Amino acid sequence: MITMGIDLGAKNIKVVILKDNKIVGKSNVLAGFEVEKSAQQAVDKALKEAGITKDDIEKTVSTGAGEKLAPFYDETKSIVGCDSLGAVFLHTAARSVIDVGAEEGRGMRCDETGKILDFEVNEKCAAGAGAFTEAMSRALEVNLEELGALSLKATEEIPMNAQCTVFAESEVVTMVHNNVSKANMAKAVHDAMASRITSMVRKIGFNKDVVLVGGVANNIGFVDSLNKDLELEVVVPKDPEFVGALGAALAAAGWKGGK
Repeated sequence: MITMGIDLGAKNIKVVILKDNKIVGKSNVLAGFEVEKSAQQAVDKALKEAGITKDDIEKTVSTGAGEKLAPFYDETKSIVGCDSLGAVFLHTAARSVIDVGAEEGRGMRCDETGKILDFEVNEKCAAGAGAFTEAMSRALEVNLEELGALSLKATEEIPMNAQCTVFAESEVVTMVHNNVSKANMAKAVHDAMASRITSMVRKIGFNKDVVLVGGVANNIGFVDSLNKDLELEVVVPKDPEFVGALGAALAAAGWKGGK
């Protein structure tokens, strides 16, 4: 069976194509201002990689913030459900899932089939999402890709108390005036972000098998801060940004646990 999952996130559109529950094609395209056009491009790229056409797809599930803007789909599924399904597929012991994307963070508890038992969403403040690290990298005049590695060079912990990006930027200015190193400031950024995520996750509870997905999972500085805050080591699957789209494709295939 060939299925497709389309995850239309706030910043990127991810597509995964499965053939008998094995990935045969995938793509990641910036959403931009013309989301529907970008979604079509993402689908076309994934189809090309898989070496198939739209007519070969037996079922498509769309998910994410812009789920109804997909060029075609048979049904939509919640992103929390797709995240959990994809996480359990990749790590069978997963019962706790954290997804940190561009605009929001999500925490989920699920069972062995990926079914959601409880979840919490941080959607009121960018300090718990990827947009926060983007803003802070600009404030620190450091490339976003370098911010995580820089934070690992920190020599001390500097608290960042701001609850929003605007005030956090003001704190960064104050730190600069106090001659705080960029490494220590980078760590403060990731610690503040991790604190918001762990506060959210603790509301619903979690176990030791925590899977971290979403684009921010590629940030080693954030992962390090999150590990210390949760007092465990989260599991970061390969290509964590594709887990939601993978879950959508699995939902289309009717996957309910097991390999």
